[in-house]
Amino acid sequence: MPHPSLKFPARLLFTVALPLFFWLALLPAPDIVQIVSWQDKVEHALLFAALALLGRAGWPQRTAALARGLLVYGAAMEVAQTFTPTRVGDPLDWLADAIGLLVLLPAVLRHPHRNA
Repeated sequence: MPHPSLKFPARLLFTVALPLFFWLALLPAPDIVQIVSWQDKVEHALLFAALALLGRAGWPQRTAALARGLLVYGAAMEVAQTFTPTRVGDPLDWLADAIGLLVLLPAVLRHPHRNA
């Protein structure tokens, strides 16, 4: 369990990160060097793993709800991208988001009764 003094900063960062990353996801994609063809999926998984860990540090008793919320957030992001002229919503991106959330699995399995 995270130290109690980390809860407020984690909550603040998480609360700022959600709308920021959503907004960035709707902007035209930046030109970056692509090392492997599935690099975008790795980036999605890493971003959602980071969001999950940050959210867990802020709300350690709400891990399952956090995971569900981030799954909805990722799906909403992909749907929103379908309405932009420069982005495309991709169900595989959402799957990569879900894979990133697997970092929460040990916490969910350890305390299933505390995550409802």
